[in-house]
Amino acid sequence: MIRTGVKGYVRSNLSVCAVAQTLLIVLSLLLLRPIPALSARDKDTLQYGEGLIINIPLPVDEVAQAVGEVAGNGIIRGTKEYAKDEYVTGAEAPASTPVFSAWKDPGKVFYKVKKSALDPWNFKDTSDLGTLAVRYVVQPQGDKNTVLRIDALFVEDNRHAIHESNGSVEGSEYKDIRDHLDQVELMKKETVEALAAKQEHITEQHFDLSGNTELLSTPTPDSLESSNSSSNPNSKDSFSRGDEPDGASSLPARRAAAGNPDETPEQHLASLRRQVERVVKKPGAPLKSAPFHTASTLKSLDPGAEVLIVVVTPYWFGVETHDGQHGWIARDQLELLP
Repeated sequence: MIRTGVKGYVRSNLSVCAVAQTLLIVLSLLLLRPIPALSARDKDTLQYGEGLIINIPLPVDEVAQAVGEVAGNGIIRGTKEYAKDEYVTGAEAPASTPVFSAWKDPGKVFYKVKKSALDPWNFKDTSDLGTLAVRYVVQPQGDKNTVLRIDALFVEDNRHAIHESNGSVEGSEYKDIRDHLDQVELMKKETVEALAAKQEHITEQHFDLSGNTELLSTPTPDSLESSNSSSNPNSKDSFSRGDEPDGASSLPARRAAAGNPDETPEQHLASLRRQVERVVKKPGAPLKSAPFHTASTLKSLDPGAEVLIVVVTPYWFGVETHDGQHGWIARDQLELLP
């Protein structure tokens, strides 16, 4: 009796342990099962279809010009069709696209579209040919700020299924726009500095001025005779103003190096202008808004048109046309005056 009771007690405890273990396993499975689904849902919500909205502290016209240049460059960054590619090429810049509904709010809208794109990367669940489109909306915010919105979508040709971007396209396109804006700001700064340096250079050579006001003094007769024995003693440089400062004797040498000391101010100015003027080669050249080939064309210049060089870079000239318009022309499209 005792022995039987003990066996029954042991069997009963073993059954309870087995049931407890089974319940624990089932409970663990129930707790773990929803976790992947929640993570996937959060990922879809946060990373796909959000687009990009950013405030840029620049006037709307400057931002719109940079966006227009990027929209027309023919490439879509942040995605690709094949692993070896860096980006998608062959895109166009239409006035509208059925991929996006018509924009009815204020702002200027640009589009960049690649038709027959093959399964582009960084779009959700793509697996077919379709149309890849990027929309840029530029909206003013006051006089000095601009709101830029960028969205990217891929629509299949057969099923017309819409696939949203994970944000890679929008971020990469904005970086390209930001690079354009930085280049324009740098160009404006360099233009101001170059104009100031040019004015100082012309002033020094034409009027014998420099940052050292002592150089305005008249050289001594001995220094004049030693540097140029044929100098006119009745010229304005021969009027004495008293004791000469150190270094004033170098003035005639600078004038000789600058040009013919006997030429009139008008002749000397004409000589200086010849050094900074160029002529457009045949068959003509586009005047660009920035120093790169993808920049927008401000106007087309006819062959033989004269321009004034304002800024010099290794491959581009910043120029001013006869009607006062500023822009950029490739160096190999200009030549010296005949």
